[in-house]
Amino acid sequence: MADLSERVRASLAGRYTIERELGRGGMATVYLARDVKHDRPVALKVLRPELAASVGAERFLREIQVTAHLTHPNILPLLDSGRADDFLYYVTPYVEGESLRNRLDREGQLPVAEAVRLAASVADALDYAHRHDIVHRDIKPENILLEEGQPVVADFGIARALHAAEGGNLTETGVTLGTAAYMSPEQATGDQLDGRTDIYSLGCVLYEMLAGEPPYTGPTAQATRSPSRWRKPYRRRSQRRRSTGSPPLLRWRRPWHGHQHLVTSPAGALGGCRPWRPVPSP
Repeated sequence: MADLSERVRASLAGRYTIERELGRGGMATVYLARDVKHDRPVALKVLRPELAASVGAERFLREIQVTAHLTHPNILPLLDSGRADDFLYYVTPYVEGESLRNRLDREGQLPVAEAVRLAASVADALDYAHRHDIVHRDIKPENILLEEGQPVVADFGIARALHAAEGGNLTETGVTLGTAAYMSPEQATGDQLDGRTDIYSLGCVLYEMLAGEPPYTGPTAQATRSPSRWRKPYRRRSQRRRSTGSPPLLRWRRPWHGHQHLVTSPAGALGGCRPWRPVPSP
């Protein structure tokens, strides 16, 4: 992989100086780079070569450019995108903080008020994006960055671009849009999607912030995506009470009837719960 980094460095010389690799995922390699023109640190994300070939440069650049118009304090903006030799890349600000995944790995569970605060800010970002007809499709703790305590949703563009390529030979690359533990039933079965799939994923993230683990897990991604898991949600209230000494956290105003009855906006999703309050003694 050192050879790949050297090729990327040579292809982008004069525009971006690669300083180091930050991480590597199923879709892209992320580098800490310096924007030569503006002399600022940025996160440079380069698609896997086989994925870039499957998506196609024109389609990728056209679809990801749509997200450049998203302007919201809780959405990581797109600074640049392009093609350099055989590489497709896009550039976002470099966030010096950590991801929500890092924090959950360290702390396990978050205080109720903090979890709701973070979820509310992400819901506001999703509501804004959905009103612009943009669906994220991969809301998960790894894609929620924490910048001075404020959540910022990352990677809106890549999900849109890859979704546009699903009709082609994207599956040949082994890439699956979405993450099993946070994926809505409709997304797992390949149904037509709208913003409600992001609401479902955000609900799973909020659940994990409160309970310490996602609502549904399995030994493999395939098992986690299995339709049988959605027959009945697990109850974790006692688990948090034992581990933190806290009372039940959220009382749902609506019974579980399946994803087809989900509310249609992120604000409505959070409006479906209220803080727990003790019952006064008689």
